[in-house]
Amino acid sequence: MKRTLTLNSTQAIGKRVTVAGWVHSRRDHGGLIFIDLRDHTGLLQLVFNPDQPQAFALAEELRDEFVISASGMVRERDEQLHNDKILTGNVELVVDELRILNRAETLPIQPFADDNQAGEELRLKYRFLDLRRNKVQTMLKKRAEMYRLIHQYMDEREFLEVQTPILANSSPEGARDFLIPSRLHEGKFYALPQAPQQFKQLLMVGGVSRYYQLAACFRDEDPRADRLYGEFYQLDCEMSFVEDGEEVRREVEPLIKQLAADFAGKKLLGRGIPRIPYAEAMERYGSDKPDLRFGMELVDLTSVFSRTEFGVFKNAECIKAICVSGGANLSRKQIDTFTAIAKSEGAGGLAYITVERLPDLGLNSVDPVSAMSGLKSPILKFFSSEEVMGVLEATGAQSGDAIFFGADTRVTVNAVLGRLRNEFATHFNLKDPNVVALAWIVDFPFYEWDDARKKLDFGHNPFSMPRGGEAALDAATTDKQRLEVVADQFDMVMNGYEICSGGVRNHNPAVLYKAFENLGYNRAYVDAKFGAMINAFKYGAPPHAGCAFGVDRILMELLNEENVREVLAFPKNGSGLDVMMSSPSAVEPGQLRELGL
Repeated sequence: MKRTLTLNSTQAIGKRVTVAGWVHSRRDHGGLIFIDLRDHTGLLQLVFNPDQPQAFALAEELRDEFVISASGMVRERDEQLHNDKILTGNVELVVDELRILNRAETLPIQPFADDNQAGEELRLKYRFLDLRRNKVQTMLKKRAEMYRLIHQYMDEREFLEVQTPILANSSPEGARDFLIPSRLHEGKFYALPQAPQQFKQLLMVGGVSRYYQLAACFRDEDPRADRLYGEFYQLDCEMSFVEDGEEVRREVEPLIKQLAADFAGKKLLGRGIPRIPYAEAMERYGSDKPDLRFGMELVDLTSVFSRTEFGVFKNAECIKAICVSGGANLSRKQIDTFTAIAKSEGAGGLAYITVERLPDLGLNSVDPVSAMSGLKSPILKFFSSEEVMGVLEATGAQSGDAIFFGADTRVTVNAVLGRLRNEFATHFNLKDPNVVALAWIVDFPFYEWDDARKKLDFGHNPFSMPRGGEAALDAATTDKQRLEVVADQFDMVMNGYEICSGGVRNHNPAVLYKAFENLGYNRAYVDAKFGAMINAFKYGAPPHAGCAFGVDRILMELLNEENVREVLAFPKNGSGLDVMMSSPSAVEPGQLRELGL
């Protein structure tokens, strides 16, 4: 159908044009009918006069979201009737011919009402209507623009785009696989790839210098606000003849800076992107994905309370605190809310001191009355004046602040205060949505302790190269020593979200066998799970490294969305259901029989 787009109508005054779209609104002024027509470019006002009886009579039938085609003459509106809120606000189309292309029943949701008009479940059930919203249309355009920028960036740096298989083999990547039964090979299963990890490494062995792909990945993980259920998309890339993760980081970080500054129009925090070792991040921020838009770092007070008689602190492996600016104004109810959050992370409770007025004395003073002056806390009576002043000095607390403590194992303390740090920042509006704070977290543990299975497991995946290679793995003969092995692995963090994971790959079969051997797996297991890659490495595998960016999560943060489902055209709900397509669904018994199930 040939039609003139509404944006072009502003240059069509005095010309006859045909337009088509949806009825956005209808206004009947007795002698005249006005229709706002909408398409993907915007709105155009249509005017129906009684002197065109056929078109006028048909216009009386029009209702919201009818699909129509209209022809007529474009004229300029009277100056006092110009509408500066739309691009075609200085013209209108006087219709002499109208066609109703499709009628619309009463809509179950109103796409152009307030965003809160319909709940998420109803919006997703009628997603084809929800897609008409300006916000969703803008998101789709921004996503397409983001993909264009990524393709341009990677192409300019001579990365070769290669599509890897969707039907792949099952492998232990840290999450549950989606399994696909084979009809031709009964009893055997394909798996949807959790990532193109093995294939991209095989491309490096095959002589591809630089690979990339905007890849669909599949993991059977529980959904959350920043993680989609089932499928997600990542910018996957790999580089051959690379032995240091810093080379990969330098190659890709300008792209993320460009997306943040030019694409999203946000301010980048700082001149460069800091490299923070994993252990340091956990100690300073209580998280391996710290939000650097605000401070509130964890302060170690273990030495301050080395001689304490306060039972909770006396028996703790580690004592830390965070100083919350303005925290003295928190109500008892608000503090109870934060206490519940602390308990959800493993704390027994939440000790605190509010600084209504900073004691007016030197830090060397030990006068107990002066040291306690202006401070309030249920636990203050258990502290000596030296301990109180040590806390104030270490935390740098000022009048109006509050100090919150964690006392337990070091792991628990970091987890509790890291979570509270984030929650306090949200409460006090410290997360500037116009600022992007990036960081590289480097030197992750090669192994980690799996509490559920009571044994060691890989920290990220088995394909990373341990710093020191096979010698480092040989030297680690106990679980404690193995937990100290560091991988040349790294994550990029954006405003508290992990948006990238990467590393130098373990391309040496001997090192890969040893990495699994330290977890109790024999060569037969490794050959069964990774046989193709192990065999490939035996025939001249170059050193290689790479990373993968979560494009959904990046777009979510750059568009200031709080839920990653808002950046997909057809997301599943929070339970992993497609309520529009009724998926997942039961299948016919005959289909199961064909698959041997």
